[in-house]
Amino acid sequence: MKPTAADNEAGRPEMGRRDLADLAMLADGSLPPARRAEVEARIVALPGGRELLENERTAVEALRGAEHARAPASLRERIAAEQARAGRAPQRRREVLGGGLAGALAVLVLVLVLVLPGGSPGSPSISQAASLGLRGPSAPAPPPARGTPRDLLARDVDEVYFPNWSGIGYKATGERIDRLDGHLLDTIYYIGSRGARIAYTIVGGSALAEPTGATLSQSNHVELRALALGHRQLVTWRRAGHTCILTGAHVSDQALLHLASRETGERS
Repeated sequence: MKPTAADNEAGRPEMGRRDLADLAMLADGSLPPARRAEVEARIVALPGGRELLENERTAVEALRGAEHARAPASLRERIAAEQARAGRAPQRRREVLGGGLAGALAVLVLVLVLVLPGGSPGSPSISQAASLGLRGPSAPAPPPARGTPRDLLARDVDEVYFPNWSGIGYKATGERIDRLDGHLLDTIYYIGSRGARIAYTIVGGSALAEPTGATLSQSNHVELRALALGHRQLVTWRRAGHTCILTGAHVSDQALLHLASRETGERS
């Protein structure tokens, strides 16, 4: 049975996929000029909309700064050392997946851009897709699907549905939608009972080029590609012809691979 969407929780801004995509394009300047005034007025009229737009613009500036950075291996090592020190601090800063500071975002995106290879010409890369997911949520998470199966959320990309992992200790906490080079990228954010923070991105349209240099494993005859990014882990695979990406903070690579393995069955 195909899941259907439910209303957002009372008091939260009602933002559909069009609003979320328009918000992202308005913030990064890719929205056609003729639509900018109308879209900005519509977004800021929503409860909390102005703050969402400002946060998006801050994140975009951090991403742009990171994308143009050229750094040697020594800088990568310094970034990893800084992340390690931050991880040992008594009071950790707010995580990027929860809308954290632009400086922390820039560091994480820089690591992604340095480590992950680009895709084919004219197509977004895994690094670009993962970087967009690091901006953090811009809307509440979708509700669980009505009817069966109950292990899905009421959100899909071309009939590929996001999982409802609440039964295994990961609660969906937010969502964002981006457009990149003609691809729709939908990301759902989860938080685990022990503080693990996970972003699950499904890329619409054709699959992206797979990264090289990753650790390969198989689940249900599907290849999983895993990469370590400082304190973050990334796993990517293809599901029903679409690229899927999991990134995580405060989660082991084994746990992230286990979650990815749950998504490689016949369900779509």
